[in-house]
Amino acid sequence: MSRLLVTGAAGFIGSHVAENLAEDGHEVIAVDNLSGGFLENIPRGVTFVKSDVTHPDTVSRLFKEYGPFQYVYHLAAYAAEGLSHYIRGFNYINNVVGSVNLLNESIRNSVECFVFTSSIAVYGTNQTPMHESLVPLPEDPYGIAKYAVELDLKAAHEMFGIDYIIFRPHNVYGERQNIADRYRNVIGIFMNQILHGEPMTVFGDGTQTRAFSYIADVAPAIAQAPYIKKAQCKTFNIGADTPYTVNDLVHLVAKAFDMTPEVRYLPARKEVVHAFCDHTLIRSVFQLARPTPLSIGIKRMADWVKSIGPRQPIGFDSVEVDKNFPLGWRQYIASLKENR
Repeated sequence: MSRLLVTGAAGFIGSHVAENLAEDGHEVIAVDNLSGGFLENIPRGVTFVKSDVTHPDTVSRLFKEYGPFQYVYHLAAYAAEGLSHYIRGFNYINNVVGSVNLLNESIRNSVECFVFTSSIAVYGTNQTPMHESLVPLPEDPYGIAKYAVELDLKAAHEMFGIDYIIFRPHNVYGERQNIADRYRNVIGIFMNQILHGEPMTVFGDGTQTRAFSYIADVAPAIAQAPYIKKAQCKTFNIGADTPYTVNDLVHLVAKAFDMTPEVRYLPARKEVVHAFCDHTLIRSVFQLARPTPLSIGIKRMADWVKSIGPRQPIGFDSVEVDKNFPLGWRQYIASLKENR
């Protein structure tokens, strides 16, 4: 049995990874600052520690009090690509500085492998399907932050010998996703809007494409990664193969709620139009089950969402730059200020 550290363990992907590890009999220290996660997401059989990895002294105490850790799984992040243009400082503190603090302590404490969830945001506008041999061209601060940590992990390996495994998930959805966040997780946003009796909001004409990935097809591979020798010091795309338009998604979500879709189209925001990946590399190293069809995954998530009910949308009102802020978001920020 290994003692393992999982950050972001009250969040979406992190809670599922922690759960997989606990079910496999490992001793899991689950860390989260609860800024975007929920206590009810913490799986049974783990030790929960409320902590913020953006503070180096806090991370140092975490390793001293709960270590030593054989492996570190770093899933804590603020993953809002579109919003990251307007919260650069917050983005880099949470997604780069926090990662560096964990990596420093991992090196000092001889952690054997650092598992990091990056994102396909590192590719930017690139040829599709995107594959790992492409030169990353991130177009937003979130993607830049993730790629910076990827590069730093490789540099740390060369200098200090710490092994790493990088995953680039894309458009992951499913149970425990934060449906209250207005700036990320489009499927969760749609479902929460339906429960509130609101139209689903789509930026642009809805023809942009993504390959939406069900959580049960992603978390197990991340959990088992450091136990697979061939995965060491490699970077993997992980997720679904088949791209769908956002308009397709609208109809699938509406069907899961037995309703006719009602949509409000908003002005397009600056984002990558088409993003989906090749998964040849990960299938050559991992034994993966066949991906869950989107209609089935959405139905499972919809059943869970119905069971928890609507959640009050959470706003992010600490915008650092509001120039060219998307219309739908601007209206919501204004309403927050009016209600103070």
